[in-house]
Amino acid sequence: MSEHSRTDRDDSGVSVPNPLRWIGVSALGLFAEVGRVARFSGGVIGAALSPPWYPGEVFRQIGRIGFYSLPVVGLSSIFIGAALALNIYTGGSRYGAEQFVPNIVVLGITRELGAVITGLMLAGRVSAGISAEIGAMRVTEQIDALKTLSASPERYLYAPRLIAALVTLPILVALSDIIGVMGGWLVSVQALGFDSTVYLRNTVDFVTWEDITAGLIKAVVFGAVIALMGCFHGDRSKAGATGVGRAATLSMVSAAVLVLALNYVMSTLFTEIGL
Repeated sequence: MSEHSRTDRDDSGVSVPNPLRWIGVSALGLFAEVGRVARFSGGVIGAALSPPWYPGEVFRQIGRIGFYSLPVVGLSSIFIGAALALNIYTGGSRYGAEQFVPNIVVLGITRELGAVITGLMLAGRVSAGISAEIGAMRVTEQIDALKTLSASPERYLYAPRLIAALVTLPILVALSDIIGVMGGWLVSVQALGFDSTVYLRNTVDFVTWEDITAGLIKAVVFGAVIALMGCFHGDRSKAGATGVGRAATLSMVSAAVLVLALNYVMSTLFTEIGL
C-alpha cells in the first residue's frame, strides 16, 4: 500500500481517512512546485542578463509577442473603456456625479485595467503559444539536441522570449491605455451627451505621471510572468499531443492567476508608498 493511501484506524479497528495527511501532501507539493518555478526562473533571468545574447531571435519574438497581439489588445481595450464609462455614468447619476466620468475612466484604465486586461489577453495568447511551441520541441527532443551541441536552451530559447516580453508589454499597455481612454471618450460623447472638449480637458488635467508609471511597472512584471510561465510549462511538457495541450493550458491558467494576484500586491504596495 502506498504512503498516500494509508488511513488511520480508530479503537474499533475501522479505517478512518486522515485529512491532515492530504493537507500535508498538498502543501509539500505546492512548496516543491514553487521551488521548481523559482529555480527555473532564476536560470532564465540570469541568462537574459548576461551575454551572449541572440538579437535576431529577440527581434523575432518581439514581432510575434508584440505586433501580432495588437489587434486583440486594441479591441479589448476599446470595449473595456466604453463599458467602464457607461457603468461609471450609471452609478454617478444616482448621486449627481456624472461629471466625474472622465476622471475615473482615465484613472481606472491607466492604473489598473490597461495593464490587467493586456496581461490577461497575452496570458491566453502568448503564454499558451510559448508553452505549446517549447513543449513540441521538448517532446520531439529538439531541446535535447541543443544540449548535445553545447547550446544552452535558457540562452537560445527562453531568454529571448523573456526579453521580448519585457520590452513589448509596456508598449502594449501604453497603447491599451490610450485606446481604452478613447473608448470611454467615444461612448461618453456619442451616447451620454458629454462635450468632447470638456471631456478631453478633464482627462488630461486629472491623469498624472504617477498613474501612468504605476501601470507601466505592472506591465514589466506581467511580461516576465507571462514569458516565464510559458517557458516553464513548455519545458516540462510530457510526450504526445495531450501533454503539450496540458502544458499550454497550465501556462495560461498560471499566468492569468499570477497576473491578478501580483496586480493586487503591487496596487497595495503603490498605495502604501504613495505612487
